[in-house]
Amino acid sequence: VYKRQVERFVFVSTDKAVRPANVMGASKRLSEMLVQGQNGCGLSDTKFMIVRFGNVVGSVGSVVPLFKEQIQKGGPVTVTHPDVTRFFMTIPEACQLILQAGAMGNGGEIFILDMGTPIKIIDMARDLIRLSGFEPDVDIKIEYVGLRPGEKLYEELITEGENIVPTRHEKIMVLKGIECDLQLLNGKIDELAQLAQEQVGNRIKAKLKEIVPEYKAAG
Repeated sequence: VYKRQVERFVFVSTDKAVRPANVMGASKRLSEMLVQGQNGCGLSDTKFMIVRFGNVVGSVGSVVPLFKEQIQKGGPVTVTHPDVTRFFMTIPEACQLILQAGAMGNGGEIFILDMGTPIKIIDMARDLIRLSGFEPDVDIKIEYVGLRPGEKLYEELITEGENIVPTRHEKIMVLKGIECDLQLLNGKIDELAQLAQEQVGNRIKAKLKEIVPEYKAAG
């Protein structure tokens, strides 16, 4: 980034970075901290900012293509838990959020799209079954397979204590930026990188917990 004199850097994060319950979420939160910490260090004129996404409908790994594939095979459609909910956004909304963040950001902010009310995954599964011309639990069975380790019933986009600042875009919220804080992070990230080289899982989780105190490791 510095070498190429990039003017603006937008890091794509996830709602799993909020009170993370697994390594993926904790590593994303750590990445947010690292990106935010680049601002105000005097290392370059690059403006670093973050966008925090929920689920993008139709993207790789989205539940919708999985459900469609299961329906085409005659079922069952697998849902982790009857009460699990998720935020969803479309691919155009995701692209617009990245572009708007790049245009509006002054450095250090976390941009979030107002994604409305979270959707129950079981309702989405039933709707897709009906839209495919079948009756849920009659033509196509639904099976509950249980939450995976580190998986939450619901995701959040904002951690308590994060300061929300309005933007000129009515659908976009922004969390206030932080100043340079690289010295502390860099030492710990070096230690984390060494543990990753050694592939010591429990020590990696312990180091992530040290850096990201809100990380609640499963198991």
